[in-house]
Amino acid sequence: MSQSSPANALADAGASAQERALLERRARLLGPTYRAFYRNPIHLVRGSGVWLYDAQGRKFLDAYNNVASVGHCHPRVVEALSGQAATLNTHTRYLSEIILDYAEKLLGTCLPHLGHAMFTCTGSEANDLAIRIAQHSSGGTGVIITDFAYHGATIATAQLSPAAVGVKAVPAQHRTVAAPDTFRDHGRAARDFAKNVAAAIEDMRAQNIRPAALLLDSAFSSDGIFFPDAAVMREAADHVKKAGGIVIADEVQSGFGRLGQGMWGFANYGIEPDIITMGKPIGDGHPMGAVIVRPQLVASFGSNTGYFNTFGGNPVAAAVGIAVLEVIEDEGLIENARMVGAYTADLLCTLKGRHGIVADVRHNGLYFGVELTAEGDEALAATKTSAVVEAMREDGVLISSCGPRGNVLKIRPPLPFARDNAEQLAETLDRALSNW
Repeated sequence: MSQSSPANALADAGASAQERALLERRARLLGPTYRAFYRNPIHLVRGSGVWLYDAQGRKFLDAYNNVASVGHCHPRVVEALSGQAATLNTHTRYLSEIILDYAEKLLGTCLPHLGHAMFTCTGSEANDLAIRIAQHSSGGTGVIITDFAYHGATIATAQLSPAAVGVKAVPAQHRTVAAPDTFRDHGRAARDFAKNVAAAIEDMRAQNIRPAALLLDSAFSSDGIFFPDAAVMREAADHVKKAGGIVIADEVQSGFGRLGQGMWGFANYGIEPDIITMGKPIGDGHPMGAVIVRPQLVASFGSNTGYFNTFGGNPVAAAVGIAVLEVIEDEGLIENARMVGAYTADLLCTLKGRHGIVADVRHNGLYFGVELTAEGDEALAATKTSAVVEAMREDGVLISSCGPRGNVLKIRPPLPFARDNAEQLAETLDRALSNW
């Protein structure tokens, strides 16, 4: 996603006086680490379904925010949140039925061998907890990740997020492997993914490092959005399990029906993970996360280490979580992701035929990666990608970008995205690409 520092945004002539005042206040109060999206940051004041509205009343089609998974401000979610907040909100060390109702309902969406739910407030916390469990239960320390992954913002997860900190900042006990890129070099990295995981395990052993886990985002979201061959993914998981490690499926971005084939992205590969992690989409943007785990992995962890999170699994979060699951089921949002996702993909593939800059379209459900090219000039391709994102923002559609080269358009709308929304997205992208 194109980002601006507060200073750069202030200097942009397109900002209104009100926006410039907000940016100035933001820089003064929040400091330099809070960067805004877009050259002209949007002052949002309201959301509804797949729409966001700015302070001037302009409507933007949201084709980016998976956090509002069932749509911005869904009435059933809002009602569940406000009703429970007006009744009781405390932590899980008191007895409460609602957290058990939610755990039971959430576990019912998972594979039978995953029998325990542990609740957090964010996906970062969920991945951090999953790593702790994996290291404790396996006796190992080494974690395998892809080379431009993002898994969170805690110390442990940031160190396993090369997209945020760079490969050189990944600690020596961990290993990075090439993402299963299905496009570049005729898909060689995708075909070699299991072999590369096996090589990483052997390299760990050569350095007297015991493997603890393979941590994977099922859509390889930060790496550029890839959906590799299922057999290769199963083979990679088998290598880790045979080495005594744990398979962790990071479903923060790819889960909750987004890929249109069921609730979970890893199911596309036929993998049976030992742990599933999830984040804010499970609460439609309410700060929630969860770890779903094989019971035997936490038997020793629970008695020797324990886990408690004051706000993780609080009654308000549980009420919100139940409402989200009910909306997904009652509104047929997984099937919608499959059907509208296929329709959107057809529209995007048509654009590939119209615009030479479009090198590849990758998709699964309502998750799309559109790779742009510039005749081998990676820097120019990234510049053009950023320009397309900015042009679409000015034309009323919000998307993002990703990948180590910054040249992949990242399209990931809320699950209620409809056919007419897909048509607006494609028409707007067509106009933006026409500049190149």
